[in-house]
Amino acid sequence: MENSSFAATSELTLDPFFIPPGGKYPIFFLGIAIYFFAISCNLTLLTLIVLKRNLHKPMYFILFSLPLNDLIGITAMLPKVLSDIVTETHRVYYPLCVLQAFLLHMYGGGVLFILAAMSFDRYVAICLPLRYSSVMTPRVITCIVSLVWGLDLVLIVLLFSLQSRLPRCKSVIKNVFCDNPSLLKLTCGNTALNNIIGLFNTAVMQAISVSVQVFSYVKILIACLVTNKSETKKKAVNTCIAQLLILLIFEVVGTFTILSHRFKNVSADLRKIMGMLIFLVPPLFNPIVYGLYTSEIRYTLLRFLKIRMST
Repeated sequence: MENSSFAATSELTLDPFFIPPGGKYPIFFLGIAIYFFAISCNLTLLTLIVLKRNLHKPMYFILFSLPLNDLIGITAMLPKVLSDIVTETHRVYYPLCVLQAFLLHMYGGGVLFILAAMSFDRYVAICLPLRYSSVMTPRVITCIVSLVWGLDLVLIVLLFSLQSRLPRCKSVIKNVFCDNPSLLKLTCGNTALNNIIGLFNTAVMQAISVSVQVFSYVKILIACLVTNKSETKKKAVNTCIAQLLILLIFEVVGTFTILSHRFKNVSADLRKIMGMLIFLVPPLFNPIVYGLYTSEIRYTLLRFLKIRMST
């Protein structure tokens, strides 16, 4: 029987997914390869934006937040899961569990807000090209980036502060990593307010992100339809396709994750794996998408590699 009172430093038990005999180390090394590939790609993108002067533009100052956010998401989740697979401990101290859940929720909200900010930048660049420099000033860029991270932080702090007021009476996390719903299931008492605030946070994040992106991309589409300039259309396609692909990747993976929890015939192991994908797939593919579809980044990277190889 689980004790009704737990100290703040008590251990929690994670519920692992089934690993077939002999599959532990292949899964571990595959996970390590995925992690280091994602880390390398995102760090390379960050390094290029910092070091290369031709990328010191408003678009790339906003873009800087995306790989940084991806690093937070994949690092907060994957190393702990891989460690548990090898050691077979599947335990975590409560404060570390809260920290992991906090970072993962920051990542999820960050993706939505960052994509909204990037779509607004593309709207100004394509629909108001002559006013771009006067609109997207360093001060405006700083305000946009601060709003992206600040609003995300406020909403997640609100969510977790409400969760922390409830006493815990359970010690088993029904997942391979910690998140707010799993932590909430450990508590005793009335969780109605927590559920309302959780839905409110989700609604605010989605409403802001979707409304800004729909406005921006509809305006861009209209601009492409009314103009006869092939250069404008080409610029719109080249600058927007990467962001739309990133949005599509995030929403598709997120939708499959949500649906996996809605159908009773989906196994618990599959739900856990689907829950991990949202923290794995976007950080893995986002820098690749930008490298392929953003010419400045692609040419800067190739020139950088060429110089390194020649020296």
